[in-house]
Amino acid sequence: MSCFLNLYETYEANQHVVGREEVRNGKSYTLLPISHTTQTAHIEVTVTKDGNFHTAELITNKNERETVIPCTEASASRAGSVIAPYPLHDKLSYVAGDYVTFGGKVKDDKDQPFTHYIEQLRQWAEYSFTCPQINSIYLYLKKGQLISDLVSERILWLDEQGKLIDKWNDQYKSVCEGKKPEIFTIASGGQYSAFIRFNVYAHDADSPITPKVWANPDIYNSFINFYNQQLGKKDICYVTGSLLPFTEKHANKIRNSGDKAKLISANDTNGFTFRGLFETSHEAANISYDVSQKAHNALKWLIRRQGKIIDNRVFLVWAVSGDTLPNPEDDFFDLAQLTNDQNPEVDQSAFTDQAFAEQFRRAITGYQNDLTHVSEVNILILDSATTGRMAILYYRNMQKDVYLNSLKEWHAQCIWKHRYMRKKDRQVVNFYGAPSTLDIAYAAYGPNANEKVIKEIMERMLPCVVDRRHIPKDIITSVINRAIRPLVKDQWEWEKTLSIACALINRQEFERKKGFTVALNEQIDDRSYLFGRLLAIADVLEHRALKSEDWRMSNAMRYMNDFAKHPERTWKIIQANLVPYQAKLGRGGWYLTQLIDQVASMFQIEDFNDRPLTGKFLLGFYSQRNQLYPNRFEEPAVAQLEK
Repeated sequence: MSCFLNLYETYEANQHVVGREEVRNGKSYTLLPISHTTQTAHIEVTVTKDGNFHTAELITNKNERETVIPCTEASASRAGSVIAPYPLHDKLSYVAGDYVTFGGKVKDDKDQPFTHYIEQLRQWAEYSFTCPQINSIYLYLKKGQLISDLVSERILWLDEQGKLIDKWNDQYKSVCEGKKPEIFTIASGGQYSAFIRFNVYAHDADSPITPKVWANPDIYNSFINFYNQQLGKKDICYVTGSLLPFTEKHANKIRNSGDKAKLISANDTNGFTFRGLFETSHEAANISYDVSQKAHNALKWLIRRQGKIIDNRVFLVWAVSGDTLPNPEDDFFDLAQLTNDQNPEVDQSAFTDQAFAEQFRRAITGYQNDLTHVSEVNILILDSATTGRMAILYYRNMQKDVYLNSLKEWHAQCIWKHRYMRKKDRQVVNFYGAPSTLDIAYAAYGPNANEKVIKEIMERMLPCVVDRRHIPKDIITSVINRAIRPLVKDQWEWEKTLSIACALINRQEFERKKGFTVALNEQIDDRSYLFGRLLAIADVLEHRALKSEDWRMSNAMRYMNDFAKHPERTWKIIQANLVPYQAKLGRGGWYLTQLIDQVASMFQIEDFNDRPLTGKFLLGFYSQRNQLYPNRFEEPAVAQLEK
């Protein structure tokens, strides 16, 4: 229950933004008031203050369709043929009194959805603290002529029998002015499934300008007060320990407006959801209505505000205060960008190894100096195996300074020089630091890997960052195996895989207290590191000889996979292939030839054998090549990437 308690406290700490529309990546989201949810509306109907029809229009802009609507416990979880109207905005079958007249089908003609809807709306309209807009909408809808008015406005369309057209067919063009009406594009389920939202037109010159009905805080509070009087029995809330009205119907639509999966559900009384241990479901998990609403609304808000979703799996990090926090899935480039938002003069496109240390210190120090009284961080992973059930796969609550120190260690140890195009935003970046867990996953299984595989890798990597666990060996092995196969992938993708492999290997070495730097260490005599240096020199030597010709992959790169498995035998082949290039370079290639001799002389005789190389081979290869390519634009792969 600690997760729900922290979500509840997050809602309470952010009461000042309840009902306020915010925008992220072009999409709006809101911290919903309690007893409210969201729905995708297709038609907006405006009535006058005295309850007459004014105008109607189709909501053509997708970003404007999501609408905050009041809801009851029953309507928030309705499914199938259950009649449970939303209190104000709803589908055509609920809000149209002439629904049956125009061909709508109901389960029982004597018990229509509209009857339940209009009675519930009447009670709210007659509530002593209601808003006048609610009464205006009620006065109009009780006339039972909504569909008739929408047909007159050419919003809805009838067939030759005077019934609403359900699914579009070209045979209806003759009664629809020879073309397909826009309603069938907007409401993909057909006209009968159209969702209607209402507004009130203030036609008096002296009337003040008021917010839209679905964005009016006064109407939010009016329904909350009205509905609180109808809540059921009180019981001990397992989250707060207080005696409050409880609920057994909890919210869905957690990840998006079409999400039916619930975190808390016990509607299977015939199975073993709770039976065997408890007699009733609320004995297993008794949560008050107020806490359930606030916790779920806070979760929805946080996901839309700062969550990351991969194949419907949610990765979320948040502080109760609502402050922005560095994300454990992000690479250092994103972490530094968060810090530099207040420093636009800082060049974020390229970090040197010296600048990295300063940028990293500034980033972490900035967050550590921002410790509030409640300095806790929550980390949550959610996913659903079925359409109706959602599970918490991972949850951690930890002190903010502990979390930041874990991030500090991760970004300081899983560090390497990266020059690649990030998959998530197609941006070419050049920085020192740790790669993102998303990029690690793609490096392990390729850019076209299934998202189900990617999200599993990201979940497995999270404890490595947050809990300082060892990186799983199979992930490191998979990345290394792809890094030593430059022939099977694009050059820029291989460069990306190579630098990520080096970062993971370096983290592994730091766990053994032997971390490496990108700068070449000429004192290291580890056989794998030395063999990596030899391969890098051979690669550079051949490219220098071919500088005036079209770029192609060197022989050293072609043999890289075999070289990692049988270094002694393969080096003989590579060395033989280098002879014509050494001759072509002449005196200009003496330095590289002498460098090969120098590195080879550092081997112990017994180490120059065919035993497979360890991951240090890639560190030596990268560092040696990085030294020989001091100008990053000299390297052919980087030039290709820049194009």
